[in-house]
Amino acid sequence: MNEMTVTREQREAKLEGMGCKRKRVEDIRFTQGKGNYVDDVKLPGMLHGDFVRSPYPHARIKSIDKDKALKVPGVLAVLTAEDLKGVNLAWMPTLAGDVQMVLADGKVLFQNQEVAFVVATDRYAADDGINAVEVEYEALPVLIDPFHSMDPDAPVLREDIKDKKDGAHGPRKHPNHIFEWTVGDKDLTDAAFRKAEVTIKELISYHRTHPSPLETCQCLCSFDKVKGELTIWGTFQAPHVIRTVVALISKIPEHKIHVISPDIGGGFGNKVGAYPGYICSAVASIVTGKPVKWVEDRIENLTSTSFARDYHMTAEIAATKEGKVTGLRVHVLADHGAFDACADPSKWPAGFFNIVTGSYDFPTAHLAVDGVYTNKAPGGVAYRCSFRVTEAAYCIERAMDILAQKLGMDPVELRLKNFIRPEQFPYHSALGWEYDSGDYHTAMKKMMETVDYAGLRREQAEKRDAFKRGETREIMGLGVSFFTEIVGAGPSKNCDILGIAMFDSCEIRLHPTGSGIARMGTKSQGQGHETTWAQIIATELGIPADDITVEEGNTDTAPYGLGTYGSRSTPVAGAAIAMAARKIRAKAQMIAAYMLEIHEDDLEWDIDGFRVKGLPEKFKSMKDICWAAYNAPPPGLEPGLEAVSYYDPPNMTYPFGAYLCVMDIDVDTGVYKVRRFYALDDCGTRINPMIIEGQVHGGLTEAFAIAMGQEIRYDNDGNVVTGSFMDFFMPTAVETPHWETDFTVTPSPHHPIGAKGVGESPNVGGVPAFSNAVNDAFSFLGSTHIQMPHDFWRNWQAAKRLGAIA
Repeated sequence: MNEMTVTREQREAKLEGMGCKRKRVEDIRFTQGKGNYVDDVKLPGMLHGDFVRSPYPHARIKSIDKDKALKVPGVLAVLTAEDLKGVNLAWMPTLAGDVQMVLADGKVLFQNQEVAFVVATDRYAADDGINAVEVEYEALPVLIDPFHSMDPDAPVLREDIKDKKDGAHGPRKHPNHIFEWTVGDKDLTDAAFRKAEVTIKELISYHRTHPSPLETCQCLCSFDKVKGELTIWGTFQAPHVIRTVVALISKIPEHKIHVISPDIGGGFGNKVGAYPGYICSAVASIVTGKPVKWVEDRIENLTSTSFARDYHMTAEIAATKEGKVTGLRVHVLADHGAFDACADPSKWPAGFFNIVTGSYDFPTAHLAVDGVYTNKAPGGVAYRCSFRVTEAAYCIERAMDILAQKLGMDPVELRLKNFIRPEQFPYHSALGWEYDSGDYHTAMKKMMETVDYAGLRREQAEKRDAFKRGETREIMGLGVSFFTEIVGAGPSKNCDILGIAMFDSCEIRLHPTGSGIARMGTKSQGQGHETTWAQIIATELGIPADDITVEEGNTDTAPYGLGTYGSRSTPVAGAAIAMAARKIRAKAQMIAAYMLEIHEDDLEWDIDGFRVKGLPEKFKSMKDICWAAYNAPPPGLEPGLEAVSYYDPPNMTYPFGAYLCVMDIDVDTGVYKVRRFYALDDCGTRINPMIIEGQVHGGLTEAFAIAMGQEIRYDNDGNVVTGSFMDFFMPTAVETPHWETDFTVTPSPHHPIGAKGVGESPNVGGVPAFSNAVNDAFSFLGSTHIQMPHDFWRNWQAAKRLGAIA
């Protein structure tokens, strides 16, 4: 096709750049079973490792006898904490500044804790070896309820630090106390409550749940004794960080550690931190001289890898009689389990929970968080959430509904009255954040018009009248939520992990024929990076997305990056891509000017190349420029077209959204039906609308699971009673409601392409929408707040407690 006959629209369409609903290129191999996961990697002579785990949640280890296990055919080694002490690896640092046992050292602190590591020629022999290891325990008192962690007679869990007076963030109040974190103006906030015409106070608990990705955590370690090099294939969301952690604790030089993350079957925060399996596999490979693979099973994943949530939030709001909020006061009791292994940035012991002022213009606020130890699995990950934002959004969205109920106002009217106004951006919150941009009123009003909010409220009033007359046993709830997330961790001025600033990176290399490769510090676990990263480059460089290969997950080839979690990839790495592309485009402009024999300032960018201003026929495409870059660059200019960008963002980004859930509940059975769910998201510039929609569908499904049944529960003796998918609610297509999606676009002013990120938003906004729907349904019976999860049994109990059942 002659270039001059091709329309502008056709040239843009050929690129499949930003805004295009381009199909995911990675799905070709996934749908054909051609993905390459850790368990697909097999090396000659490979051994298999598996754990002896504690049946007790709290017990002293009196002895470990591994003699019988070593006689099991195929078993080659059994590692215990005593063995690891010999190489100074019995304990490892956590991402939160605590230390954690690799294998139980002296006593166990939670059920299914790793006690010994059996290495064998295959998994069956390893399993036989596990059963032959004899461990003698002395049971100790168990502490499960975080509200009793700091009782005077509470059992002391962490004997290694029982006499330590100071934690990482201030004095410790009790041997089971980890930290206290406060932020905001306490005096001003207390004064606002003293003057308030109306106040509310409620304990709002966000129960313990679990990311439970499809693929469990696993790794394969291979130590080359000749070269002194360690190669690790693993399910790592942050491969470079894992390499640094392994170097710090193993003392193997970092340049002799090669970390490879192949395809990953979901992460959701579960694969950010380091687990004992990684350390033990590496040690076992060094000890045996052979590759060692560790693959976790489902029960191990649910009961011993990082949990999410377990926040107990006492929220108070001060307001006027007209519904204008004047102050917010929140205290959080955070249950961290046996070790503080949360994956939060170093300076934020409770993550970004101080986004708890939400979308509202609170003149003053104060937050205090106490972290405590219990006999539960450690962790605390950002499960489809940016560092505790999900808890914060749930807290403020439930609290605003409770305030609306007390004032007798519609919850939407209360929100509209207190939203941060568009002209207030950039907005400085009372708890220290600078929101970049937003138009909350437009988003909320679009939601109301689309769903006919007024009509739904009329229908609800009629149903309530019918219920009171005894004509129906079904009640109806409208769950409104409006969330503001904080993503894009983060700026080096306030975000680091283990002292490493949370920038991200991109290297782009264009080839002579006009195609290219981009290597990233991120790592997709299903988010579609290979598709969307190429779309950014297509728009920035005029190279068709199909001509760009995206490579992630190999620390030998990718520039150092902090990885993918907390919806940080597009806000940080997406910006790094644009900045690296712009470096290349600047050089390409010099080459084009030389080719056209004109000053570069007389050129303008035009979709896929440079054109002389005022002379549209004088044009050089990027394909022409790529060829010239390698065989005829301007004198004095280096050949080639490549660039690296390490992007340190100036600020976080703040996506937002308006959600509505319409739910019917049968009071006699507790059975609920999600009749309608509408989700409007504003994530700034939309790179691939189809992938965004997929992200929203997935996040809403997880929000539905969490709000309506998913929970990691312990009995009073510390036994995990939800250790499999038979007990842990994992919705399938059968249970999942239909989702209606919508959007507005408010670009971030400081991001190179205006993108904000969307991966976590539907979980952040979805959970309070479901919970508010249940609470709204029961509110006319006198209920103020019902704790999650809202499964059939709890709904039935609530109906009974409120007198709806005779």
